[in-house]
Amino acid sequence: MEEKRLKIAFEYFRKKGWEPFPFQIQTWNDFLDGKSGLLNAPTGSGKTFALWFPVILEYIQNNPGDWQKPKKNGIQLIWVTPLRALAQDIQLAMQEVCESIGLPWKVAVRNGDTDAKTRAALKRNPPECLITTPETLHVLISQKEHSKLFQTVQSIVVDEWHELVGNKRGVQVQLALEYIQSICPSTFRRWAVSATLGNLEEAASTLLGKKLPVHIVKAEIEKEIILHSVYPEEIEKYPWSGHLGIKMLDQVTPIIKDGRTVLLFTNTRSQTEIWYQKILEARPDWAGWIAMHHGSLDMSVRSWVEQALHEGKLKLVVCTSSLDLGVDFRPVDRVIQVGSPKGVSRFIQRAGRAGHQPGLPSEIFFVPTNSLELIEASALRDAIENGEMESQFPPDLPYDVLIQFLVTMAVGEGLDSEKIYNVAIQTRSFQNLSKEEMEWLMDFITKGGNSLGSYEDFLKVSLDEEDGLFKVKNKRIAMKHRLSMGTIVSDAMLKVKFKNGAYLGSVEEYFISKMKIGDRFFFAGRNLELLQVKDMNALVKLSEKKTKNVVSWMGARMSLSSKLSEKIREILEHYNEGKYISEEIVRVLPILDLQNRLSVVPNRDTFLIEYHRSREGYHLFFYPFEGRMIHELMSAMIAYRISVKYPVSFSIAMNDYGFELLSDSPIAIEELLEEDLFSLENIHEDIRTCVNESEMARRKFREIASIAGLVFQGYPGKPTTFKHIQANSSLLFQVFETYDPGNLLLKQAHEEAINQQMDQDKLIRAMKKINRQQILLKYPVQFTPFSFPIMVDRLSRTSISSETIEDRIVKIQAQFEIQD
Repeated sequence: MEEKRLKIAFEYFRKKGWEPFPFQIQTWNDFLDGKSGLLNAPTGSGKTFALWFPVILEYIQNNPGDWQKPKKNGIQLIWVTPLRALAQDIQLAMQEVCESIGLPWKVAVRNGDTDAKTRAALKRNPPECLITTPETLHVLISQKEHSKLFQTVQSIVVDEWHELVGNKRGVQVQLALEYIQSICPSTFRRWAVSATLGNLEEAASTLLGKKLPVHIVKAEIEKEIILHSVYPEEIEKYPWSGHLGIKMLDQVTPIIKDGRTVLLFTNTRSQTEIWYQKILEARPDWAGWIAMHHGSLDMSVRSWVEQALHEGKLKLVVCTSSLDLGVDFRPVDRVIQVGSPKGVSRFIQRAGRAGHQPGLPSEIFFVPTNSLELIEASALRDAIENGEMESQFPPDLPYDVLIQFLVTMAVGEGLDSEKIYNVAIQTRSFQNLSKEEMEWLMDFITKGGNSLGSYEDFLKVSLDEEDGLFKVKNKRIAMKHRLSMGTIVSDAMLKVKFKNGAYLGSVEEYFISKMKIGDRFFFAGRNLELLQVKDMNALVKLSEKKTKNVVSWMGARMSLSSKLSEKIREILEHYNEGKYISEEIVRVLPILDLQNRLSVVPNRDTFLIEYHRSREGYHLFFYPFEGRMIHELMSAMIAYRISVKYPVSFSIAMNDYGFELLSDSPIAIEELLEEDLFSLENIHEDIRTCVNESEMARRKFREIASIAGLVFQGYPGKPTTFKHIQANSSLLFQVFETYDPGNLLLKQAHEEAINQQMDQDKLIRAMKKINRQQILLKYPVQFTPFSFPIMVDRLSRTSISSETIEDRIVKIQAQFEIQD
C-alpha cells in the first residue's frame, strides 16, 4: 500500500506513465525519516527525482493546509553540481515538477556565469532551490550575511559525487557541508548522487563526515550497455599507437549515418578538432548537422551545441569529457568512443549518454586506434559484465584548500579559529589535522609565517578586537580573494578572437608561443591565420588555405587505470589457459599467437622481460602492465639502479603495457636480476634520486600557491600571464626552502609531487607485485608485437629524419621474417 506521505510523488509519476523504482521510493522514505546518505544508481535512471521529490514532500507534510500558497521560504535545498553545463537541465526538470503539482517554488541557478543583476535578485529574494557549483557555494560563504541565507536550508545534495570525491573540489564540498551543518537546523541532511564508483563505503564516509553514520541506497537496476567493437579491415601483427584512428573513418561514417543523434568521444581536445575536420571533409553534406564540444571552446558555442542536442537538431557532436556527465540528451541513441578511454568508469559514463532514460539500453561503438586496444575493449566488456569500477580516494591534508577556506570565512562574517578547527576535523580530508598545524595556518594568514611578515599583501587577516573574530579588513584583498576562489588551476590561456572581437575560445599560451605571425592553425572547426598576439589575446582571421597544424594541449595523454590494467592481465591469463575468449580477442589472436611464438604472453603470475639486439643497440623491454605514468617512474628508477652498477646511458620509452631501456652497450641482465633489481630496499631514496623531485615539487607549488592565494591569477578580462605567475610562485618556493623549511605548503608540494604526480604509492604496490611474480627473461630474435609499439613511441618522439615515421615503420616491418 502506498504511504500517504508519498501520494503526490506517485500521482506525478502516474500522470507521466511512469512507475517509481524501488530505489526512488527507498530514498524518499529515508530522506523523510531524517537520514543522510549516498545514492548509487546508473546514469539515466531518475536519480534527480529520487532526491528532489522528498524535499517537496517534506515541505507539503509540514505545511498541509497552505503549501500551494506563495511564501518567502528562503533556500530549502542547495543542489551542488560539478559542471555548469548540468545546471540548466536540472533546473528545467525541477521547475517542471513544481508547476505540474502546483507548488509555487522557484528553482534558480547561481554559478560563475550568473550576471550581477541576477545575483543581486537572488540575494534579495532567495529561491527555494539553488543549483550551484562547489566554487560558488564558497563564494556564498564569503558573503557578509551568509548565516541568514543558510539558516533555512534543510538539505544539500551533491550531484556526480564520483567526479568530486577524489580531488580538491571535493575537499571544498566537504568543508562547506560541515560548516553549513554547523549553522543550520538540526534536521539538516546531506546526500550525494553517484553512478560509477568502486569504493562506495569510502565515498559515503567522505560525504557524511565523522558524525553521521554511513548510509547507502543502491539501485538494483541493470543498465544494459551494448558494446560493439569496430574492427580494422586488417589486424596488423605489429600494431603501433594511434595510427589506426582516422584510417577507420570509412567504418565510422556509416555508424554515424545509421544513428539518429550520435556523440563521438575522443580522449583529447586535439583529437576532437582532427575528427571534426576529417568527418566534414569526408561528408561536406553534413555541414550544419555536426558540431564540436570541448572545454576550450567559447561558452556560448558549447551552450548552443547542448541546446541543439536537446532539440534533436544535430546529427553528430564530436566531443571530449566535456560531455561525459549527466546532461540529459534524450535524442542521443548511440555513442562512439575513439581510442581506449583508459578507465572502466569513464567508459560507462560515456556509454550512458546514449539511451539516457530508465529502461533504455546504452549503445556504444569502440573504435581502436591500434589493434592492441582491442584487448582493452575486451577488458572493458568483462569489467562491465562483472560490475567492476575504479575507486576514488579523497586527498589527505590539502593545506592550500583549508587556507583558502579560512580566508573565505574571514572575508565573510568573520573567522572563529577554534570553531573552524572543530569543523575541519569532522571532514575526511582534515580528520588528522593537529592543533599545531591549525596554529601554523592561522599564523600564516595573519602574520605571513616565518618569511612573509614584511609584505602587506600576505597579511590578509587580522583580529577584530570588538567581537574577537578574525577578519579581512582590506577591501582590495577581499575582492582579490573572491576573484581567486576555487581549486582548478590551469595553464595560462590566450583568448582566440577575430579582429571584430568575436571570441572563438582559448588555447594554451605555450602553443601560440611556438608560432610566428602569418602561421596557420586549425581550431574551433576553422582554418585560422595568426595576425597578432596582444596582452592575452591571439587575434586571427579565417584562412582559405587548409592546415594540418591542429591546436594541441599539454598533458593530453591519459594513463591506464589500475582496474583496467588488472582486467588486461586477467584476459591474457585466459588466453594462456584457453578459457573464454571474447570476440575482440578472437580478432587479435594473430598478434597474441605471434607474441607467444617469439617470446611469451605473460599472465598475472609472471613478469616478462625481453632482451633484444638490433642495429640501434641493446633493448630491454619490461612489461608491468601498470599504465604509462607508473612506467615513466619505474623506468627511470630501474635505469638509475642499473647505471649505479654499470657505466651506461639509456634512452627510455614507454606505453601503458611496458617500457624500454635502450643502450649502445650490452647489459648483463641475468646478473642484475640476481642482484635484486626490483628490491624495495632504499626505494624512496632511489625514486627521489632518479627523478627531479624538486622540480616536480616546484611545478606543483604553482597550483598550491594559487589555491592558497599567494599568487593572484588576475582580474576578469585581464588575467596575469603564465610567466608572471610562474616567476612569482618560483620565488616564493625559493624563499620558503631557504628561510622557512617547515612551511606546510612546501611540505604539501613535495608530497603531492611524489604521491599525485608520480604516484609513489602505486609504484611501490607495482614493485611488490613484481616481487611475487615469476620473472620470465626472453631473448626474441626480433621485435615482438608487445615491444614494437614501445619502440615506435620512442622513434616518433626522438628521431630526426627526412622520412615520415610511417615510411620508417614500414621499412622496419619489412625486415621481419616470421617462420611459421
